[in-house]
Amino acid sequence: MGSFLAAAVQLTSTPDPDANFAAAEEQIELAARRGAELVGLPENFAFMGDEQRRLELAPALAERCSRFLVTMARRYQVTLVGGGFPVPAGEGHSFNRAELVSVEGQVLARYDKIHLFDVDLPDGHTYRESATVTPGNQLPPVAEVPGLGRIGLSICYDVRFPELYRHLAGAGADVLMVPAAFTAFTGKDHWQVLLQARAIENTAYVVAPAQTGVNHDRRATHGHALVIDPWGTVLADAGVAPGLAVAPIDLGHAQRVRAQMPSLQHRRPALF
Repeated sequence: MGSFLAAAVQLTSTPDPDANFAAAEEQIELAARRGAELVGLPENFAFMGDEQRRLELAPALAERCSRFLVTMARRYQVTLVGGGFPVPAGEGHSFNRAELVSVEGQVLARYDKIHLFDVDLPDGHTYRESATVTPGNQLPPVAEVPGLGRIGLSICYDVRFPELYRHLAGAGADVLMVPAAFTAFTGKDHWQVLLQARAIENTAYVVAPAQTGVNHDRRATHGHALVIDPWGTVLADAGVAPGLAVAPIDLGHAQRVRAQMPSLQHRRPALF
């Protein structure tokens, strides 16, 4: 089983798509220069701003995001995960979509976020993702990537739903991608521990790109893009500035952890 470098990109995306695409490419290039073969961009990498403006931009952004991912993957010879980004889904709504693109520019997998962030936080912020986003109705995919193993997709709020990751593990995922724009309020207490739990219980690597800082108005995101190994060890943490979390993925190590802690084999789903 092989090993390779993975990079979780950390951005402070804004309402300016042109600036966001430029910032994303800068980090992809830096990741490639450091030898990363798998690179993940965070949720909302192309736009973070007013929801109505996002809906207005969705038709153009959907096409531009897909084209950008294909171009970047080919240009820098990396397997690239971007998501989510808005894709039109009927009047007043969009999907929140992630795509996995090969070094040849082939779209290997798509996933529309199925768990939507509708929450009233104690700090006074209210989020209603469902007001403008249509949830996906397909389970997230796992794609086989030569040399990189099996990669499973998810997006942000999904991390609070362990059954989704158990599905990915059951489909053979070696690496769980969790691109996110986690709020600063919830992130300080929940972000890392949830990601470590998903890694430990599924004995899989977790690569979690993140948004950070003040993205627009009062919307602040937590940062700390992470790469975590199947034992739950944090291998890389991007901190709170835009940048990268880069760490090795060792598929042989994942197999050894699964042999030492064979909890996936001990499940008794017939009882639940």
